[in-house]
Amino acid sequence: MAPGEPGSEVQSQSTFEFGGDSAARVLLVCSSGGHLAQLAALRPWWQDRERRWVTFRTPDAVSLLDGEAVDWAFHPTTRNVRNLVRNTGLAARVLRRFRPDVIVSTGAAVAFPFFLLGGRFRARTVYVEVYDRLDSPTLSGRLCQPLSDRFLVQWEEQLAFYPRARVIGQLL
Repeated sequence: MAPGEPGSEVQSQSTFEFGGDSAARVLLVCSSGGHLAQLAALRPWWQDRERRWVTFRTPDAVSLLDGEAVDWAFHPTTRNVRNLVRNTGLAARVLRRFRPDVIVSTGAAVAFPFFLLGGRFRARTVYVEVYDRLDSPTLSGRLCQPLSDRFLVQWEEQLAFYPRARVIGQLL
């Protein structure tokens, strides 16, 4: 990836953000679709690490994550208390079993239970705000920011909503 291309800042900062520890166990948590595409764009960072994914069982996720270790989350998550409870139970099981060093997410709501419980399992948490929200913060971003060890945004404009965030540039 050439400097200046979308994602080039992320690759160089990813090493800094996570200490460059190639042995780190990584849990990648996201909704399917664009959220998943953005985490997939971090492949240069996660490809050589022990990792596990949590996302929704949708055709794009099944195809993209073929051969990866995946735990399928419950959806829909928007305004669905039952699935929030189910995903909180899933988070407890996955965190207890996998014991990640770091949880990385691009949202959406599926991230919240993992960030909520992550600290109890001594996992660092890194949230990357999605690139397509410039006019307002996402609900998931607002919920996960106080629980995040690192909060990253893809546009300078997003600093208006998350002043302590770090700008990493576009993933896609």
